[in-house]
Amino acid sequence: MWTVPKPKYRRGSCDEGEISVNIGGVRVELFGDVLNRYPESRLAELLNCSTQDHEVISSLCDDFDPGRKEFYFDRDPDAFKCIIDVYYFDEIHIKPGICPICFIKEMEFWKIDQCVLDECCKSYLSEKKEELTEIANKVKVILEDLEVDRCITRTQRCQRLLWRLMEKPGSSLPARVIAIISFLSVLVSALVMCIGTIPELQVKNADDKLVEHPTLEGIDTACMLWFTAEYLLRLASSPNKLHFTLSFMNAIDFLAIMPFYVVLTLTSLGTASMMELANVQQAVQALRIMRIARIFKLARHSSGLQTLTYALKSSLKELGLLLMYMGVGIFVFSALAYTMEQSHPETLFSSIPQSFWWAIITMTTVGYGDIYPKTTLGRCNAAVSFLCGVIAIALPIHPIINNFVVVYNKQMVLETAAKHEVELMELKNGRGVRRKCSN
Repeated sequence: MWTVPKPKYRRGSCDEGEISVNIGGVRVELFGDVLNRYPESRLAELLNCSTQDHEVISSLCDDFDPGRKEFYFDRDPDAFKCIIDVYYFDEIHIKPGICPICFIKEMEFWKIDQCVLDECCKSYLSEKKEELTEIANKVKVILEDLEVDRCITRTQRCQRLLWRLMEKPGSSLPARVIAIISFLSVLVSALVMCIGTIPELQVKNADDKLVEHPTLEGIDTACMLWFTAEYLLRLASSPNKLHFTLSFMNAIDFLAIMPFYVVLTLTSLGTASMMELANVQQAVQALRIMRIARIFKLARHSSGLQTLTYALKSSLKELGLLLMYMGVGIFVFSALAYTMEQSHPETLFSSIPQSFWWAIITMTTVGYGDIYPKTTLGRCNAAVSFLCGVIAIALPIHPIINNFVVVYNKQMVLETAAKHEVELMELKNGRGVRRKCSN
C-alpha cells in the first residue's frame, strides 16, 4: 500500500541532503529533495546555503549549532506542523486552535505564499480579517472619543464634544440624558399621532370637519422642534457632513422632520393664495402619513433593532427564496381556485388577479373568510395551498434565526474585543509614561 512520506522526527545529526531544524524545542529532520519543491522558502534557502556563511545563516534562523548542524527557530511548533504539509501535499490547512492571523505571519516568516492555503481556510481567513477590520474601526472610534483634548483648535474641540454629546450616549451623563429625552420624544410623538385619530378626542374646525385636538398638536409641534434641533446639532458637529447626510438612519430622521415643515408651507400657501383648499388638504394628509417614519428613529437608540437589521441583511438569500416560493404558490393556487370555482353560480372568484388576495391570506394562514371556495375541488385546493404555505414559511425560518444569533454574538464579541484592545493600549501607554518618569 502506497503512503505519502511524512517528515522524520529523530535524534542525531542529519545526513547530507537533509536539514535538521529545532522549532521551539521540537527537533525535525526534513529531506532536501522535498524542501527544494519550494526553492524560495526559508527552509530551502537554509538547505542550499553554505554552513560557513554565518551572516546568511543568522539572517535566516535564530541560532545555529555547527557541531550538530542544527538550526534553531523560536517559533510555534504547532503552526510549523501545518507549514511543512505544503512540501508533501502542496497545500496547507489551518488546524483548529491556531489563530489564522498569527498563522499567516508564520507563513510569511517561512516564505510560503498564501495561495497554497486550502479554499476553506481562505474563506475562514477572510472572515477573520473582516472581524479584525471591524474591531480596528471600533477601536478607532473609541480612541477618537478619548482624544478630544488633543484637537488642534478650540472650535474642533467644541465640535468633538458636541458630537460625543449627541451621538455617544455612553460617553457621559448629559449624553445619556439627551439620548433618553430623544427616545421618549419618539414614543410621545408616535403616541400623539395615534391618539389624534380618535374621533372622540378630535375637535371641529371652521369648516365643521374633525381635526386633531390643539393640545395634541402642540405636543407634536414640541416634539418636532426637538427633532429639528437634534438633527441640526448632529449635522453641525458631524466630522463628515456628506457621509452624515447620506447615512440611512439620518435619512430616516430627515424624512420624519420634513413633512412637518412641508405641511406648514402648503397650509400657508393654501390660505394666502387662491389655491384650491381641497388639493392642499389632500397633500397635507398624504404628508402627515409620513410621520410614521418617526418610529424608525428608535433604531438609533436600540442595539437590538440594529442587530435585527444586520441579521435581515445577511438573510436576504433566505428571504428571497421565501418570496419566490410564496409567489409561485400564490400564482398556481389562485389560478386553480378561479378555474375550479367557475362551475358554482355564486362564486366569489371573479378573476385570477382578484384570487391573489385569497391565495395570500390562505398560504399565510390568516384566512379572513371574505373570499372562500364553495365547491369540493375548490376546498381541496385550499387545503393543499394551506399546507404548502406552512411548509414554505417554515423552511427559511431556522436559517434566519441562526443568522440573527450569529450576528448578535458577533457584535457582542467585537464590542468586547474593541474595549479590551483599548484597555491594553492604555496599559501600555501607562507603562511607557511610568518608564519615562522613572528615567
